[in-house]
Amino acid sequence: MICNHNGRFIHPDEAVATPRDGAWLYGDTLFETMKACAGEIRFRPQHLDRIEVSARRLAFPFARERILEALDRTLQQAGAGTWKIRLTVSRGAFTGLTLPPQDHGHFLIEVDPARLPATDDYQQGVACVLAPNRRVNPLSHLPQMKRGNYADCLYAADFARRHGAREALFVGVDDLLLEGATSNLFLVRDNLLVTPELGDLVLPGIIRARVLELAGEWGLRTEQRAVRLEELHTADEAFLTNSLIDALPIASVEGREIGTGPLTQKFRDALQK
Repeated sequence: MICNHNGRFIHPDEAVATPRDGAWLYGDTLFETMKACAGEIRFRPQHLDRIEVSARRLAFPFARERILEALDRTLQQAGAGTWKIRLTVSRGAFTGLTLPPQDHGHFLIEVDPARLPATDDYQQGVACVLAPNRRVNPLSHLPQMKRGNYADCLYAADFARRHGAREALFVGVDDLLLEGATSNLFLVRDNLLVTPELGDLVLPGIIRARVLELAGEWGLRTEQRAVRLEELHTADEAFLTNSLIDALPIASVEGREIGTGPLTQKFRDALQK
């Protein structure tokens, strides 16, 4: 792992936060997970735009130019390969519940080799389960953001692993599908591409947006709307998206098979280019 704290390279075991830091006390951070290939961070402007918008909404300090410079230097040190890059921003040390001054904020960049799905997973699809818990958003008056308070997703992801599945899918009220613990969700039926609509419980994923752009370029019919669980069971294809996996086909949900198909592969090929 390569770590860069506020523009300075540090050892991964070196402490970077005080006991009063909001990251430690409240999980009060924002983060982005990116993938770098061939010396470039894919969709870097989109990732930084998303976290910067969240930072503005929540009054987080966000030094975009310093972060850009640190990302470039850190990726240069990593060298060739395919990397997972996590950017985390924190407000700094709290006094009670009073927000720290803006100049107390800091950022951390962590770079690891990307652990990507196996070739068989892309060809045959992966198993999913339904999350046993609800998707929550402490800031339900605002759109879903990538915040450090990640307990609902951690619990769901661990549940999936313990049950031999790749991903856990959140289901809301009235059996409406939302998203995965770490991914957005798409369904295909009769050449119609459907994905749950954005809101306070569905993240505006970077790859989600790109898939919809590609669908528009190809003249494919799309719908962003409420999606019932029963639609997943009758889909021709279904797939997951995030910045590391691109488009990953779903082979089954709760043991019920879903057919893998050519459209998922077409999206994956386009995303990898």
